[in-house]
Amino acid sequence: MINEGIVLASYGFFGGGTIGDLLGQWEAAGIFAYALPFLLIFAIVYAILSFVNVFKNNKAVVTIISLAVALMALQFEIVSYFFADIFPRLGVALSIILVLLILGGMFLDWDNKGMKWFLFAVVAVAVIAVVWGPLRNIGLFSGIGFNIFGGNIGTIIAVVVIVGLIAWVINGNTKINVGDAPVRNPTR
Repeated sequence: MINEGIVLASYGFFGGGTIGDLLGQWEAAGIFAYALPFLLIFAIVYAILSFVNVFKNNKAVVTIISLAVALMALQFEIVSYFFADIFPRLGVALSIILVLLILGGMFLDWDNKGMKWFLFAVVAVAVIAVVWGPLRNIGLFSGIGFNIFGGNIGTIIAVVVIVGLIAWVINGNTKINVGDAPVRNPTR
């Protein structure tokens, strides 16, 4: 019984097949650099053209245009670099949003309109952070003047968000309901 356990535990160490080997083979074959970006671009262009209905349900024309756009997008490696940069960031941002939703579901009152705006702000910041990095890395913002604050832009954004949150918490809801009429709190 113990021999079978040792064999199973050492299978990947002595040249057995692991998921890492499979992903390495797929990477070497170009699945991540070409096949998956091609399929993603093809599907998005096809869905948009089908939804817009420009070609009056002529699926052959929509397919040919989607195929051409997807192939032309992969002509240069910038699309592969962009996808390789954006999807890991997207995974991190989604996990952060998921943790915030779990913690918020346990401790916060979601009937409050301010909490919904707070969640919207967090998601908006996450989307900007996810998209900004890959666009900067492929050189989209170089030479346009977006480097005003240099490497301090993250710190500046964090300080603005923290000051905004503190101001929001301090001002909060200053109305106290007395009977049926809302009355301003005289202490604030």
